[in-house]
Amino acid sequence: MSLLERLNSDMKQAMKNKEKEKLSVIRMLKAAVQNEAIKLGKDGLTNDEELTVLSREVKQRKDSLQEFKNAGRDDLVEKIQNELTYVNAYLPEQLSEDELREIVQQTIEEVRAASKADIGKVMGAVMPKVKGKADGSIVRNIVQQQLS
Repeated sequence: MSLLERLNSDMKQAMKNKEKEKLSVIRMLKAAVQNEAIKLGKDGLTNDEELTVLSREVKQRKDSLQEFKNAGRDDLVEKIQNELTYVNAYLPEQLSEDELREIVQQTIEEVRAASKADIGKVMGAVMPKVKGKADGSIVRNIVQQQLS
């Protein structure tokens, strides 16, 4: 089942269950997926392209969450946290920190990285391997730890 089909199915279920907040998030995700398809001039998106859209939506919400926390807007913090829960349900299972460390270590050996100057090279090789399965900031922290 494609992401769009899953979103449509979940949208119908949310309507039946009168879950307004969940319905709103699903509609936003569906619109984001459809807009990306239009932007790319395609009828449908590949799994990688769908992951890119979902990752972007998660990142936007995490950025908003941080801004709202800094501004002391607890009402909006709770709303964004709920939205993140719904969006994360569509992402593949996230890798554990140990799995990430192993992937990073293998990649460091593959690209022969030796110092912090090679962080960009390592990140460029790691991110496609963990696309949609790990947060970029966590990966970056692990890479920095491994190269120091």
